[in-house]
Amino acid sequence: MMHGSLEDQHELVGPASNNALLAALTRALALCNRVIVVLAAMALVLACLILSYSVLTRTLFHSPTYWQDEAAVFLLVGATFLTAPFVQSLRGHTGIEAFVGLLSPAVNRLRLVLVDVASLAFCAFFCWKSWTLMHEAWVDGQVSNSMWSPPLAIPYGLMAAGMTLLCIQILLQILTSFGKSSRDKASRS
Repeated sequence: MMHGSLEDQHELVGPASNNALLAALTRALALCNRVIVVLAAMALVLACLILSYSVLTRTLFHSPTYWQDEAAVFLLVGATFLTAPFVQSLRGHTGIEAFVGLLSPAVNRLRLVLVDVASLAFCAFFCWKSWTLMHEAWVDGQVSNSMWSPPLAIPYGLMAAGMTLLCIQILLQILTSFGKSSRDKASRS
């Protein structure tokens, strides 16, 4: 389910036209999100191919596989975390919509802002911890416990980058909603 009623969705995802910098940042992040979605789709297909190859290799040739599972997991981690800002830009994350029909549009806009602020707080903490994990893995040279032993800085870096972009997306949506509420007040005056 999406946050907010469907008729409000066009207003929520469009750039703030009264602030050129905010509109430019929103367009730049939207372009970045579109590129990432295409790359993530390719990563998902590649993960499927890798896992299929792994199954066939073990089944047909009775040959052990060392790198396939981790490579697929790394691709899936990257696809999951890096596409989160795109999903947020569409307000496509799961939400509880029990009160949407009961609340007035003004209260629903306030609810959306409060949800965005709470989401930003959580995501900012997660982002900080992801960058901390990535830094520790990089500095300590941490690797996975497999024979392949890829560096753990890779998945942690993908998580950190995705959470950073998600925080930027949520922040832009909060700033945009404040710009729209001030425009709404000015138009009512």
